Amino acid sequence: MSLASTFFSHPHQAFTTGFYRNESFDYELRVLLGQATYGASDTGEVLAAIAEVGDKDHEGWYVAWFDLGSRIFEEAEESAQAGHPRSASSAYLRAASYFAVAVNAVDGLTDDSVLVPTFRHHRAAWDGFVDTTSHSVERVRIPYEDTTMPGYFFRPPGDVRRPTLIMVNGSDGPISSMWVNGGAGALERGYNVLMFDGPGQQSMLFENNIPFRHDWEAVITPVVDFLIDRPDVDASKLAMCGISQGGYWVPQSLAFEHRIAAAIADPGVVDVSASWLVHIPRGMQNLLEEGKSEAFDRDMAMGLRASKETARIWRFRARPYLTDGYYNTLAEVRKYRLEHVAGSITTPLLITDPEHEQFWPGQSQRLASLSGGPTTVVPFTAAEGASFHCQPMARRLTDQRMFDWLDEQLGL
Repeated sequence: MSLASTFFSHPHQAFTTGFYRNESFDYELRVLLGQATYGASDTGEVLAAIAEVGDKDHEGWYVAWFDLGSRIFEEAEESAQAGHPRSASSAYLRAASYFAVAVNAVDGLTDDSVLVPTFRHHRAAWDGFVDTTSHSVERVRIPYEDTTMPGYFFRPPGDVRRPTLIMVNGSDGPISSMWVNGGAGALERGYNVLMFDGPGQQSMLFENNIPFRHDWEAVITPVVDFLIDRPDVDASKLAMCGISQGGYWVPQSLAFEHRIAAAIADPGVVDVSASWLVHIPRGMQNLLEEGKSEAFDRDMAMGLRASKETARIWRFRARPYLTDGYYNTLAEVRKYRLEHVAGSITTPLLITDPEHEQFWPGQSQRLASLSGGPTTVVPFTAAEGASFHCQPMARRLTDQRMFDWLDEQLGL
């Protein structure tokens, strides 16, 4: 029986057979459904939004999420103006999630001129949440080279020094996703939480044209310097959590920055380029290895002309590197490897290891074997509803295991 016939015969098996045959749509939907756990989506809204969107309807996918984000944002504004901050906060947060999906959907459109305007709608919704939430939150600017990185510092009630969680986002995650992927859970447990956009991430990319960098210690060291000067931060209890490609950036930072008391990689990533190269034929990989940039670019251009979906994925994944040409992009991505630095890690590290990891299978165990510090690998399974990259539909379970471990490491 085909995957499609299995789904339509047994719709209750959507978790295992897929909500969409389009892998990108399916994963985005899983993420959104999981975000309902912490109020960053509402299940009925999500399922209603996709009711008329097919597997290949990229235009409809974008419109569905932009329109839903716009509608919920308007409701948030009405609640705020009517003096209902709790309702406003909830709606702003959901609108931010829906606009975030629309931002990622732009690469499926024939015209990407809506990218920055859509991002600004997303950030306006997130800032609406920040302005109306009952949580104590401060907008911060973290000094970084000759500029600053924008961030949000959340803290529980009370004027005491607290353990603090530094959150490192992935390659394309909106800052609002950090609320679900550890931020809300940390606040519940008495942690301060710092979320920020680093180089190549969201506002740093879209508004300032600053690309990714592989040496993320150059980002985290200024973050640590910023935090330890705060009177509400216990400098001996700094923790760090990286999700998705943050599972590379966190251990990369730990190899050089040793003031972090404990850290989490969700999941572990040793070689970022592996998720790119697995889709490139061996012959073309040889061209890459041999430095034949012109031949590689020629063959890549031919291949992408033959597959609009592959071309869309390439645009989406390549944008934050801000490199010219296919060869130069992959040459940059291949710098994102830990084999030669992981042995310098001394910080205790928890590494998630989800079943059916799509992007970096096997790399969580590999990172554990390479790390020079104590490591704990935590499996997540389909039977628990916790499979796939970053356990998108099992964030409460993920928080339970992460923070139980983190509390023990910090002596809380």
